[in-house]
Amino acid sequence: MRLCFLVEEHYRHDGMPNEVIGQLSAWGHQVDVVRPGGSLLRMTEAVRAGTHDAWVLKTVSGGPGLTLLEAAAATGTTTVNDARSIRGVRDKALAAAIGRARGLPLPTTYAAARPELLREIPEAEYPLVVKPADGSSGRAVHLVSSPRRLESLLPVLAGEGLLIAQPYVPNSGTDIKVYGVGGELFATERCSPLNPDPSVRERRVPLSAEVAAIAEQVGSVYGLDLYGVDVLLGPDGPVVVDVNDFPSFRQVPDAAARVARAVLELARTGGSAPVPAPPALPCALPVSIPAQASARAGDGS
Repeated sequence: MRLCFLVEEHYRHDGMPNEVIGQLSAWGHQVDVVRPGGSLLRMTEAVRAGTHDAWVLKTVSGGPGLTLLEAAAATGTTTVNDARSIRGVRDKALAAAIGRARGLPLPTTYAAARPELLREIPEAEYPLVVKPADGSSGRAVHLVSSPRRLESLLPVLAGEGLLIAQPYVPNSGTDIKVYGVGGELFATERCSPLNPDPSVRERRVPLSAEVAAIAEQVGSVYGLDLYGVDVLLGPDGPVVVDVNDFPSFRQVPDAAARVARAVLELARTGGSAPVPAPPALPCALPVSIPAQASARAGDGS
Protein backbone atom coordinates (compact mmCIF):
# COMPACT_ATOMS: atom_id res chain seq x y z
CA MET A 1 0.00 0.00 0.00
CA ARG A 2 0.99 3.62 -0.48
CA LEU A 3 0.17 5.91 2.44
CA CYS A 4 0.65 9.60 3.12
CA PHE A 5 1.28 10.80 6.69
CA LEU A 6 0.74 14.47 7.49
CA VAL A 7 3.07 15.19 10.43
CA GLU A 8 3.23 18.62 12.08
CA GLU A 9 6.60 20.03 13.14
CA HIS A 10 5.54 19.61 16.78
CA TYR A 11 5.62 15.82 16.27
CA ARG A 12 8.67 15.69 13.98
CA HIS A 13 10.72 13.64 16.47
CA ASP A 14 7.93 11.95 18.44
CA GLY A 15 7.62 8.19 18.65
CA MET A 16 4.02 8.57 17.59
CA PRO A 17 3.70 8.61 14.59
CA ASN A 18 7.35 8.00 13.58
CA GLU A 19 7.39 4.47 14.99
CA VAL A 20 4.19 3.71 13.08
CA ILE A 21 5.75 5.01 9.87
CA GLY A 22 8.82 2.85 10.53
CA GLN A 23 6.68 -0.21 11.17
CA LEU A 24 4.68 0.26 7.96
CA SER A 25 7.88 0.74 5.97
CA ALA A 26 9.38 -2.40 7.54
CA TRP A 27 6.32 -4.34 6.36
CA GLY A 28 7.01 -3.21 2.80
CA HIS A 29 4.49 -0.39 2.44
CA GLN A 30 5.40 2.94 0.85
CA VAL A 31 4.94 5.85 3.23
CA ASP A 32 5.23 9.46 2.09
CA VAL A 33 5.60 12.05 4.85
CA VAL A 34 4.37 15.62 4.39
CA ARG A 35 5.11 18.27 7.02
CA PRO A 36 2.37 20.84 6.37
CA GLY A 37 3.58 23.23 9.05
CA GLY A 38 7.08 23.46 7.60
CA SER A 39 6.38 23.39 3.87
CA LEU A 40 5.08 25.76 1.24
CA LEU A 41 1.97 23.95 0.06
CA ARG A 42 0.94 24.21 -3.59
CA MET A 43 -2.66 23.43 -2.72
CA THR A 44 -3.93 23.29 -6.30
CA GLU A 45 -1.65 20.33 -6.98
CA ALA A 46 -1.02 18.87 -3.52
CA VAL A 47 -3.80 16.30 -3.72
CA ARG A 48 -4.63 13.98 -6.59
CA ALA A 49 -7.14 11.15 -6.54
CA GLY A 50 -5.68 7.66 -6.63
CA THR A 51 -2.12 8.51 -5.61
CA HIS A 52 -2.46 7.05 -2.08
CA ASP A 53 -4.59 4.37 -0.45
CA ALA A 54 -5.05 6.57 2.64
CA TRP A 55 -3.91 9.79 4.24
CA VAL A 56 -3.18 9.87 7.98
CA LEU A 57 -3.13 13.02 10.11
CA LYS A 58 -0.95 13.66 13.16
CA THR A 59 -0.89 17.41 13.71
CA VAL A 60 -1.53 19.96 16.41
CA SER A 61 -4.97 21.45 16.76
CA GLY A 62 -5.29 24.48 14.51
CA GLY A 63 -2.41 23.36 12.29
CA PRO A 64 -2.67 23.36 8.48
CA GLY A 65 -2.68 19.58 8.22
CA LEU A 66 -6.44 19.23 8.66
CA THR A 67 -7.07 21.48 5.66
CA LEU A 68 -4.85 19.24 3.54
CA LEU A 69 -6.56 16.12 4.88
CA GLU A 70 -9.96 17.58 4.00
CA ALA A 71 -8.69 18.27 0.49
CA ALA A 72 -7.68 14.60 0.18
CA ALA A 73 -11.09 13.50 1.46
CA ALA A 74 -12.77 15.66 -1.18
CA THR A 75 -11.10 13.56 -3.89
CA GLY A 76 -12.54 10.39 -2.38
CA THR A 77 -9.32 9.32 -0.65
CA THR A 78 -9.68 7.45 2.65
CA THR A 79 -8.48 9.54 5.60
CA VAL A 80 -7.52 8.41 9.10
CA ASN A 81 -9.45 9.57 10.99
CA ASP A 82 -12.36 10.72 8.85
CA ALA A 83 -11.68 14.41 8.17
CA ARG A 84 -15.15 15.57 9.21
CA SER A 85 -14.92 13.57 12.41
CA ILE A 86 -11.60 15.21 13.30
CA ARG A 87 -13.14 18.64 12.83
CA GLY A 88 -15.96 17.58 15.15
CA VAL A 89 -13.63 16.93 18.10
CA ARG A 90 -10.95 19.57 17.52
CA ASP A 91 -13.55 22.29 18.02
CA LYS A 92 -14.31 21.64 21.69
CA ALA A 93 -17.45 23.78 21.64
CA LEU A 94 -18.79 21.74 18.73
CA ALA A 95 -17.70 18.48 20.38
CA ALA A 96 -19.61 19.41 23.56
CA ALA A 97 -22.79 20.14 21.60
CA ILE A 98 -22.57 16.91 19.59
CA GLY A 99 -21.68 14.79 22.61
CA ARG A 100 -24.45 16.03 24.90
CA ALA A 101 -27.01 15.77 22.09
CA ARG A 102 -25.98 12.14 21.60
CA GLY A 103 -26.12 11.21 25.29
CA LEU A 104 -22.47 11.38 26.38
CA PRO A 105 -21.82 12.44 30.01
CA LEU A 106 -20.20 15.82 29.36
CA PRO A 107 -20.31 18.81 31.73
CA THR A 108 -22.38 21.89 30.92
CA THR A 109 -20.29 23.90 28.47
CA TYR A 110 -20.35 27.63 27.82
CA ALA A 111 -18.76 29.21 24.74
CA ALA A 112 -17.66 32.82 24.38
CA ALA A 113 -16.08 34.61 21.43
CA ARG A 114 -14.54 37.17 23.81
CA PRO A 115 -13.29 36.45 27.34
CA GLU A 116 -15.28 39.26 28.98
CA LEU A 117 -18.48 37.46 27.99
CA LEU A 118 -17.60 34.77 30.54
CA ARG A 119 -18.66 37.27 33.20
CA GLU A 120 -22.25 36.26 32.45
CA ILE A 121 -21.75 32.73 33.80
CA PRO A 122 -23.62 32.42 37.13
CA GLU A 123 -21.42 32.46 40.21
CA ALA A 124 -23.02 29.18 41.29
CA GLU A 125 -21.18 27.45 38.42
CA TYR A 126 -17.73 28.24 39.88
CA PRO A 127 -15.08 26.97 40.04
CA LEU A 128 -14.75 26.84 36.25
CA VAL A 129 -12.30 25.23 33.87
CA VAL A 130 -11.61 27.65 31.02
CA LYS A 131 -9.66 26.74 27.89
CA PRO A 132 -9.44 27.54 24.17
CA ALA A 133 -11.97 25.74 22.00
CA ASP A 134 -9.11 24.65 19.73
CA GLY A 135 -6.62 23.85 22.49
CA SER A 136 -4.58 20.66 22.76
CA SER A 137 -1.96 19.02 24.99
CA GLY A 138 -3.23 20.89 28.06
CA ARG A 139 -2.37 24.30 26.57
CA ALA A 140 -3.87 27.36 28.28
CA VAL A 141 -6.15 25.39 30.62
CA HIS A 142 -7.13 27.51 33.65
CA LEU A 143 -8.93 26.60 36.86
CA VAL A 144 -10.91 29.73 37.74
CA SER A 145 -12.01 29.78 41.36
CA SER A 146 -14.29 32.83 41.33
CA PRO A 147 -15.57 35.75 39.23
CA ARG A 148 -12.84 37.86 40.80
CA ARG A 149 -10.20 35.43 39.58
CA LEU A 150 -11.78 35.52 36.13
CA GLU A 151 -11.30 39.29 36.01
CA SER A 152 -7.58 38.90 36.63
CA LEU A 153 -7.31 36.32 33.83
CA LEU A 154 -9.12 38.31 31.15
CA PRO A 155 -5.90 39.81 29.69
CA VAL A 156 -4.33 36.33 29.53
CA LEU A 157 -7.35 34.90 27.74
CA ALA A 158 -7.66 37.76 25.27
CA GLY A 159 -5.61 36.17 22.49
CA GLU A 160 -7.04 32.66 22.65
CA GLY A 161 -9.98 33.02 20.25
CA LEU A 162 -13.17 31.12 21.03
CA LEU A 163 -13.17 29.94 24.65
CA ILE A 164 -15.13 27.29 26.47
CA ALA A 165 -15.89 27.15 30.17
CA GLN A 166 -17.14 24.18 32.17
CA PRO A 167 -17.94 23.73 35.87
CA TYR A 168 -15.05 21.95 37.57
CA VAL A 169 -15.72 18.28 38.28
CA PRO A 170 -14.38 17.34 41.75
CA ASN A 171 -11.94 14.44 41.40
CA SER A 172 -8.95 12.70 42.95
CA GLY A 173 -6.39 14.69 40.94
CA THR A 174 -5.95 12.00 38.31
CA ASP A 175 -7.97 11.19 35.25
CA ILE A 176 -8.50 8.10 33.14
CA LYS A 177 -7.23 8.20 29.56
CA VAL A 178 -8.79 5.54 27.36
CA TYR A 179 -7.17 4.81 24.01
CA GLY A 180 -9.17 3.27 21.17
CA VAL A 181 -7.23 1.46 18.42
CA GLY A 182 -8.23 -1.38 16.12
CA GLY A 183 -11.49 -1.92 17.99
CA GLU A 184 -9.67 -2.41 21.33
CA LEU A 185 -9.65 -0.14 24.37
CA PHE A 186 -6.75 0.45 26.77
CA ALA A 187 -7.00 2.50 29.97
CA THR A 188 -4.31 4.48 31.74
CA GLU A 189 -4.34 6.69 34.81
CA ARG A 190 -2.44 9.95 34.75
CA CYS A 191 -2.07 13.22 36.58
CA SER A 192 -4.70 15.80 35.68
CA PRO A 193 -3.34 18.93 33.90
CA LEU A 194 -4.99 20.96 36.66
CA ASN A 195 -3.15 19.01 39.37
CA PRO A 196 0.42 18.69 38.09
CA ASP A 197 2.52 16.27 40.10
CA PRO A 198 5.82 15.10 38.53
CA SER A 199 5.83 12.06 40.80
CA VAL A 200 2.64 10.69 39.20
CA ARG A 201 3.48 8.77 36.04
CA GLU A 202 0.97 7.50 33.54
CA ARG A 203 0.29 3.79 34.11
CA ARG A 204 -1.99 1.10 32.77
CA VAL A 205 -5.09 0.44 34.89
CA PRO A 206 -8.02 -1.95 34.59
CA LEU A 207 -10.88 -0.62 32.48
CA SER A 208 -14.25 -0.72 34.22
CA ALA A 209 -17.31 -1.80 32.26
CA GLU A 210 -18.91 1.62 32.78
CA VAL A 211 -15.95 3.59 31.44
CA ALA A 212 -15.46 1.09 28.59
CA ALA A 213 -19.06 1.58 27.48
CA ILE A 214 -18.58 5.36 27.49
CA ALA A 215 -15.32 5.09 25.52
CA GLU A 216 -16.97 2.86 22.90
CA GLN A 217 -19.82 5.35 22.65
CA VAL A 218 -17.32 8.19 22.12
CA GLY A 219 -15.87 6.44 19.07
CA SER A 220 -19.34 5.87 17.66
CA VAL A 221 -20.69 9.35 18.39
CA TYR A 222 -17.77 11.18 16.81
CA GLY A 223 -17.01 8.66 14.07
CA LEU A 224 -13.40 8.08 15.19
CA ASP A 225 -11.28 4.98 14.61
CA LEU A 226 -8.07 6.03 16.41
CA TYR A 227 -8.78 8.19 19.43
CA GLY A 228 -8.30 8.99 23.08
CA VAL A 229 -10.88 10.07 25.63
CA ASP A 230 -10.19 11.72 29.01
CA VAL A 231 -12.60 10.68 31.75
CA LEU A 232 -12.89 12.08 35.27
CA LEU A 233 -14.43 9.93 37.97
CA GLY A 234 -16.62 12.57 39.58
CA PRO A 235 -19.02 12.31 42.54
CA ASP A 236 -21.91 11.56 40.16
CA GLY A 237 -20.05 9.10 37.96
CA PRO A 238 -17.68 9.26 34.98
CA VAL A 239 -17.56 12.52 33.00
CA VAL A 240 -15.98 12.97 29.57
CA VAL A 241 -13.77 16.07 29.61
CA ASP A 242 -11.82 15.75 26.35
CA VAL A 243 -11.63 13.71 23.14
CA ASN A 244 -8.53 13.54 20.90
CA ASP A 245 -8.00 12.18 17.42
CA PHE A 246 -4.77 10.18 16.97
CA PRO A 247 -3.35 10.56 20.52
CA SER A 248 0.03 9.36 21.84
CA PHE A 249 -1.14 5.82 22.76
CA ARG A 250 1.27 5.88 25.69
CA GLN A 251 1.31 2.66 27.71
CA VAL A 252 -0.58 0.77 24.99
CA PRO A 253 1.33 -2.52 24.46
CA ASP A 254 2.96 -2.78 21.00
CA ALA A 255 1.37 0.57 20.19
CA ALA A 256 3.23 1.15 16.91
CA ALA A 257 2.26 -2.23 15.49
CA ARG A 258 -1.34 -1.94 16.70
CA VAL A 259 -1.76 1.51 15.16
CA ALA A 260 -0.03 0.43 11.94
CA ARG A 261 -2.36 -2.56 11.58
CA ALA A 262 -5.37 -0.34 12.25
CA VAL A 263 -4.24 2.13 9.57
CA LEU A 264 -3.83 -0.66 7.02
CA GLU A 265 -7.26 -2.09 7.82
CA LEU A 266 -8.90 1.31 7.51
CA ALA A 267 -7.10 1.91 4.20
CA ARG A 268 -8.43 -1.43 2.91
CA THR A 269 -12.00 -0.93 4.08
CA GLY A 270 -12.37 2.80 3.54
CA GLY A 271 -12.56 3.71 7.23
CA SER A 272 -15.57 4.51 9.36
CA ALA A 273 -18.55 6.43 8.11
CA PRO A 274 -18.44 10.08 9.20
CA VAL A 275 -20.32 11.06 12.31
CA PRO A 276 -24.00 11.59 11.47
CA ALA A 277 -25.53 15.00 12.09
CA PRO A 278 -26.98 15.26 15.61
CA PRO A 279 -30.72 15.74 15.97
CA ALA A 280 -32.07 19.25 16.28
CA LEU A 281 -31.42 20.57 19.76
CA PRO A 282 -34.33 21.74 21.91
CA CYS A 283 -34.61 25.35 23.00
CA ALA A 284 -33.11 24.47 26.41
CA LEU A 285 -29.59 23.88 25.12
CA PRO A 286 -27.43 21.49 27.17
CA VAL A 287 -24.47 23.44 25.79
CA SER A 288 -25.04 26.93 27.13
CA ILE A 289 -24.03 29.82 24.89
CA PRO A 290 -24.63 33.19 26.56
CA ALA A 291 -27.13 35.26 24.61
CA GLN A 292 -24.73 38.16 24.11
CA ALA A 293 -21.99 35.80 22.92
CA SER A 294 -24.37 34.34 20.35
CA ALA A 295 -25.49 37.77 19.23
CA ARG A 296 -22.01 39.27 19.02
CA ALA A 297 -20.04 36.34 17.63
CA GLY A 298 -20.87 37.25 14.05
CA ASP A 299 -21.14 41.03 14.22
CA GLY A 300 -17.54 41.67 13.25
CA SER A 301 -16.75 43.48 16.48
